[in-house]
Amino acid sequence: MADRPRYLAPQVRRDLARKMVFVAGPRQVGKTTLALALPDARRGYLNWDVAEHRERILRREFPPSRLWVFDEIHKYRSWRNYLKGLYDARPTGVRILVTGSARLDVYRFGGDSLQGRYHLLRLHPLSAAELGLTASDDLADLLTLGGFPEPYFGGSQVEARRWSREYRTLLIREEVASLERVQDLGALELLMLRLPELVGSPLSINALREDLQVSHKTAAAWLDVLERLYAVFRLPPFGAPTIRAVKKEQKHYHLDWPVVPADPARFENLVACHLLKWVHHQQDTQGRDVELRYFRDTDGREVDFVVLDRRRPVLCVECKWSDTAADKSLRYFKVRFPDCDAWQISATGTRDYVNADGIRVAPALTLLKTLV
Repeated sequence: MADRPRYLAPQVRRDLARKMVFVAGPRQVGKTTLALALPDARRGYLNWDVAEHRERILRREFPPSRLWVFDEIHKYRSWRNYLKGLYDARPTGVRILVTGSARLDVYRFGGDSLQGRYHLLRLHPLSAAELGLTASDDLADLLTLGGFPEPYFGGSQVEARRWSREYRTLLIREEVASLERVQDLGALELLMLRLPELVGSPLSINALREDLQVSHKTAAAWLDVLERLYAVFRLPPFGAPTIRAVKKEQKHYHLDWPVVPADPARFENLVACHLLKWVHHQQDTQGRDVELRYFRDTDGREVDFVVLDRRRPVLCVECKWSDTAADKSLRYFKVRFPDCDAWQISATGTRDYVNADGIRVAPALTLLKTLV
């Protein structure tokens, strides 16, 4: 499986025939490996982090290849204008692939000068569907090792923990330092340590501010930084006229889910990553207006995840650690949105049935293997 092409590879090849392609995602998720597996990519590969390559980029000395791959070029402040000129004046038949470990859609620096010239594809960690998992023990390994290729294929829980610790340090000390204006990197690292304990609950910036002894503005800005660098992602609540939903409280999750200490919360985080991967794939490859949210109302009822299609709920998912009866909040939501597919999935449970309310209660893999 380690040698199998990543799930985005066919789409990258198709899109390169029409426009530039941006492949974005967290560091060490496999972007460079995906790029170098393309024909002629190794000859045309240039990495901004390599001094020799950086000089060639600035001097416009390009390899004699039909595919130019620019890795981490978003760290160059004028990268968008640079690529615009390069794309418009490129020799006939030359294709351009850009990879980066930050949200390339938000690192614009004064407007999107590349509008209409590129397709953005977001590469996510490995998932149950991509790996072809079929057994509950396989899902348990994925839950423990995480979805990043190096720790997952390494197969060691100890090495996976060591990888996560080193990954967090590199993210703060290298990625943040090179892209963001953050003076107190130590305090930001403390935030990274604190956040995994808060997964699964609405995230209070005021509580973080008090823990870290910083201003509300600083705590909010740091969260934005971590989101731009694919360390975390946040989900807003879903509200509709028929339900008294909360409107502002966001939940957050980590792309490297093994950092979450408690098993039930880590499992919820894994499911969040699987659903976000599917949503981003639908947005990036099909142009669908889908998004991932959660439901929580003023009476405390909550459903872990709600997928919206053109602002209408089409899938809701509640996560449980083991077999249990359908959750009351999920039943409440299903009654109000009867056309929405409702699932309650468990990490260790074995029961699989549809209850009288039309809710599918099943082991997690039953749903996760149908995604991407």
